[in-house]
Amino acid sequence: MNQWIPRTFINDLLSRTDISTLINSRINLKKIGKNYQAYCPFHNEKNPSFIVYNEKQCYHCFGCGVHGNAIDFLMNYEQLQFIETIEALAMFHGLTIPYNHIKYKNTIISKRFELYQFMRKLNSFYKKNIKLKQAHIFLKKRGINQEIIDTFSLGFALPTWNSLLKKFGDYNKNFNFLKKLGMIINSNIEDDKHIYDRFRNRIMFPLRDKYGNIIAFGGRILDIDENNSSTPKYLHSPNTEIFHKNRYIYGIFEIKKQQHIIPQILVVEGYIDVLTLVQFGINYVVASLGNAITKEQIKNLYQITDKIIFCYDGDISGRKASWRALKIALSSLTDERQLFFIFLPEGEDPDSLIRKIGKHAFERLINNAESVSNVLVDKLMLKADLNNPEGYIKLSKIAFPLINKIPGDIFRLYLRKKLANKLGIIDDNQLEKFIFKMNNNKLFHIEIKHTTMRILIGLLIQYPNLSIFISDLKDIEKFRNPGIPLFVHLMKLCHKNPKLNTNQLLEYYRNHSFYKNLKMLAIWDHKIPEDMIKLTFIETLIKVYDSILEQYQNILIAHDRKYGLSEKERRELWILNQNLSKYHYEN
Repeated sequence: MNQWIPRTFINDLLSRTDISTLINSRINLKKIGKNYQAYCPFHNEKNPSFIVYNEKQCYHCFGCGVHGNAIDFLMNYEQLQFIETIEALAMFHGLTIPYNHIKYKNTIISKRFELYQFMRKLNSFYKKNIKLKQAHIFLKKRGINQEIIDTFSLGFALPTWNSLLKKFGDYNKNFNFLKKLGMIINSNIEDDKHIYDRFRNRIMFPLRDKYGNIIAFGGRILDIDENNSSTPKYLHSPNTEIFHKNRYIYGIFEIKKQQHIIPQILVVEGYIDVLTLVQFGINYVVASLGNAITKEQIKNLYQITDKIIFCYDGDISGRKASWRALKIALSSLTDERQLFFIFLPEGEDPDSLIRKIGKHAFERLINNAESVSNVLVDKLMLKADLNNPEGYIKLSKIAFPLINKIPGDIFRLYLRKKLANKLGIIDDNQLEKFIFKMNNNKLFHIEIKHTTMRILIGLLIQYPNLSIFISDLKDIEKFRNPGIPLFVHLMKLCHKNPKLNTNQLLEYYRNHSFYKNLKMLAIWDHKIPEDMIKLTFIETLIKVYDSILEQYQNILIAHDRKYGLSEKERRELWILNQNLSKYHYEN
């Protein structure tokens, strides 16, 4: 598909995109010298082996071998197609894609923009209704002030069955948008006569992506309807082209808008909890769209913070939700990440409790939250009767599979030791020995055998500006030795586009069979000192050229001995003998 997007546009996108900034917005990077290091987001690992090379604008995992540029990362991490990835980068930089192909011109990205624009229209419609009596009474009763209403762009869905249809359904295009976005429901799929609004008589919460686009809605019923047990308290848009409920967390956009560095995030159950806590000055709170947190949501949270605190309602379902969240989060707990839990009094939720005790008392609850290690071990100790041997066996079968999910080596070992101490089994120096071993681990490098062509191609990929020192390719491009055609093609690309960087150069070969090998060469540690790069490149090219000429010389000599040479061939051999080892280049 990339032939339908101008190459110059892709190059421009890559030059605008800083790969460490892009990746750090999704996983936590740690500065290591010139580069960045992290736990690989593409496989579970015990030691961080994912490296981002800022100078080369690429990444590589020494554990699973995945590597590439900014486009590769987004394709793998977000599970996007190539076109979708280019769209995402273009949207991030506020650019419009100049499609070459009529099939894609003004369709893919334009349709998404149209959906976003239509969602804004829907939100404006809901916002106008927020001043209606029933909505006003509800929000006043819940103590939500105007500043919070404006900050979160709250609205109200009318009680009528077809307010959206009346407002937007006249035009066929808008009607299709309503269906595509799940804003209307058809109770009879055979015709369009039994259609009604999905959201009715609800406070409406726009759900925004990280760019601020409204991608879905959540609706909460008014208190007057809560006695109807068949009506869900919260209702959300279905999964659509622009919204996936299992990945989404309410309030992330608002947090990131206020602060760049987020030390901790408090996870609550409901939208009203978020509004109230923010109104009281706790501005690092999000909601998980119900109490069933998902692995994707936890993964997204740990991409922007190292510390998560769960604070669900103080009832049976809230405590069950906390235990589910703990078990799901275990596989994300590296040694750098923290997980805590707040258990509220029976019958309380964050909204009701902070209004009773105030901000400072509530913050003390946050500061004194129970660590995941305490919660896990205490919970496990209740699951078996330790007065008999069978209880110990049962506890081991329950506990150690859970603990073994933890990728952080030190934390996993700490939990094992903590549980062992609870059981009266003491192991003194195991943790200390392990920490010593971890501190003495060395970062490993890609080992690629040095050959003349690998050095030549590898250096050119890592330093495309080396091409300026070689102006004439006519003597070498006629040879078809392994690696020569690729090297010549790379050189011509660099001559034609003198400002190409490594990232952009690789992108030309995305669909070629040797793309993977080129990406490996792009991050290859060739161990050549920086001040020797130019000289090594030129000397290696001379060596390659001499080697080719010697091969051709030997072929001509052997042919002369067996068959004799034509006048033209004798002249070629004479020129070879005269000029061997002389290769003209610009210094």
